Amino acid sequence: MGRVEGKVVVITGAARGQGRSHAVRLAEEGADIIAIDLCENIDIAEYPMGTAEDLEETARLVEKTGRRVVTRQVDVRDRAALETALAEGVAELGRIDVVIPNAGILPIGAGRPVTAFTETVDINLGGVLNTVHAAMPHTTERFSVIVIGSVTGLLPSPLDTTPAGPGFAGYRFAKKTLVNYVDSLAVQLAPSGSRVNAVHPTNVDTDMLFNDAVYRSFRPDLEAPTREDAEHGFHTIQPMPIAYVDTSDVTNAVVFLASDESRYVTGTHLKVDGGALAQKTL
Repeated sequence: MGRVEGKVVVITGAARGQGRSHAVRLAEEGADIIAIDLCENIDIAEYPMGTAEDLEETARLVEKTGRRVVTRQVDVRDRAALETALAEGVAELGRIDVVIPNAGILPIGAGRPVTAFTETVDINLGGVLNTVHAAMPHTTERFSVIVIGSVTGLLPSPLDTTPAGPGFAGYRFAKKTLVNYVDSLAVQLAPSGSRVNAVHPTNVDTDMLFNDAVYRSFRPDLEAPTREDAEHGFHTIQPMPIAYVDTSDVTNAVVFLASDESRYVTGTHLKVDGGALAQKTL
């Protein structure tokens, strides 16, 4: 306990899933939280996004730990709105020590329009840049940025993404580009003692994975595949005997990178992938 005592952490996509997991655990470890989420559906995704009620529940769980929380409903594509939300959060909590741009979508599946690509890039790449850059004027001297990437972004060779459609192509493009962003920004910030790292999970047990579009992508041979039908395909991604990792597994890595335990760790790409990348590069 107390690994991030007194720090102020910004988290996008905080209403549920990984974002909520990070917020609650960091609060348990002593952090105050600025929790941001759109809390509206995004049509191209074709699965439900977090709601205002979900964001309120995240806030309730943070407050239950005894820490403070500021919530705002903001679209990460809107830099001006993010700047306003963060300024309001800082007015209440004092500063920003850790930035976790977590918000993202995965509109997977063939037959989707090119907007599945463009909207995914706008959120999964543009939203990360907007969040980090809007937060930086409020950060402390030695702050930590933790980008939530994906093992998909670390794969060394191009994939035939046609069956997965333009949304997956946009997802992979965004995650690969963020690898270079982390490397470059880490060098720029290193002289100040500030750090930039990324966590790259395999499939995670969130609504981004557990939805009909993903099930159809993994089991196109079935008219209406279920989660159980798709899980065999999930297992093939990792050599370890798992179909996916828990949100808490990703959060464990996030807490380390947010804490002073990692004070000299920067430009690092920490994989939480059950060996998926090692398997793909053999």
